[in-house]
Amino acid sequence: MKILVTGTDGYIGSLLGSVLMDRGHEVVGIDTGFYRDGWLYNAVKQSPRWIRKDIRDITEKDLEGFDAVAHLAELSNDPLGKLNNDITYEINHIGSVELAKKCKQVGVSRFVYTSSCSVYGVGGDDFKTEESATDPQTAYAKCKVRVERDVSPLASDQFSPTFLRNATAYGPSPRMRFDIVLNNLSGLAWTTKEIKMTSDGQPWRPLVHVLDICDAIACVLESPREKIHNQIFNVGATSDNYRVKEIAEIVAETFTGCSLSFGTNDADNRSYRVSFEKISTQLGFKCKRNAKIGAEQLHEVFKRIDMPPEIFNFRAFTRLKQIEYLIRTQQINDKFFWSV
Repeated sequence: MKILVTGTDGYIGSLLGSVLMDRGHEVVGIDTGFYRDGWLYNAVKQSPRWIRKDIRDITEKDLEGFDAVAHLAELSNDPLGKLNNDITYEINHIGSVELAKKCKQVGVSRFVYTSSCSVYGVGGDDFKTEESATDPQTAYAKCKVRVERDVSPLASDQFSPTFLRNATAYGPSPRMRFDIVLNNLSGLAWTTKEIKMTSDGQPWRPLVHVLDICDAIACVLESPREKIHNQIFNVGATSDNYRVKEIAEIVAETFTGCSLSFGTNDADNRSYRVSFEKISTQLGFKCKRNAKIGAEQLHEVFKRIDMPPEIFNFRAFTRLKQIEYLIRTQQINDKFFWSV
């Protein structure tokens, strides 16, 4: 299968290209290159040919000849989405929908969209399924819901979109992110030997390893069309719903000598537990890793590269810091296009 991966130079994408190539697929990547300043360690055997291009500039000609598109390239995470709501909607909502329309127009038969379990918002203790009502709390999550809503009607006998609502990612990647919970706590544990939580850690978060996300995308691309056509799948394992407190405890136990304390500030009201039974029963997909394994892998990487605090705090490993830097240094303009 010939596959175009958008966002191939990001946290997930830098691993996904290699995973798909290892499975025998021909892969080409597109990425605007915002995060190329950061490379934590070498971890991929092969990388696809890569085109530097904003998703808003992708043309129908760019898409010709591909059997499938795996679409990851958006402004990723809630703090970055808050930086400029209008641009977030322009890229994440309008840009993604227009990309899907172009794919359909040129005959790309499969379109895999990486959505997010954050669409469930304030979900409480009940397990959310793909049939549950969404309650997005941020511009980032609202865009995910809008893309699902607007791309789904494009489905036809020739065009099969699939929507993967990923749990919160974790685990090592060359294009590392330290602005997601388990990775962030692991970095703090390694560099400061201390985790000081501002909250009591009671909210629920489903987690999924970054390589399990890659495997889920590959599973969808390789599954029979009738099983994935215009379907939504939560991506993760039902056993990997954790309270934030439990995530912190796993990290503290893995990074020996790290102290752990909790606070009372609960400004972030997002809390949701998610069922991942559909992707398991319908596609036979099973996650191979859990939070403990991810923390151990991160500890091994940090030890191997002797990671100092300045690397952990480097702007390119935190999405908001990097974009603010590119704006401040006038490398990108107010529309988030590269300056000429």
